Amino acid sequence: QVQLVESGGGLVQAGGSLRLTCGASGAAVRFMTLGWYRQAPGNQRELVATLNRTGSTNYADSVKGRFTISRDNAKNTVDLQMNSLKPEDTAVYYCNANYIGRNFWGQGTQVTVSS
Repeated sequence: QVQLVESGGGLVQAGGSLRLTCGASGAAVRFMTLGWYRQAPGNQRELVATLNRTGSTNYADSVKGRFTISRDNAKNTVDLQMNSLKPEDTAVYYCNANYIGRNFWGQGTQVTVSS
């Protein structure tokens, strides 16, 4: 019932920035708990950042201070601003939403950070 589509991934040099956008359809993001996850080759999928209905955020220690999750209610999107990127940030990034007790996932977008 909820569809999520990520965009904004690409190749960037270490120290650079990218902004990922997740567009949602089927429901309003303001009523969802939202998150960004990532999975690097050979690794498990890990939590990057979350944003709940009240606006509270949570970040993995590895990205705290560098990444910012935000919601745009008018555009019905959730964004991940990534600054000071490091090669270890290289992964497929997935948008996640929890809505009325169900989890929904985007297809993922590749982020590659060169050293």
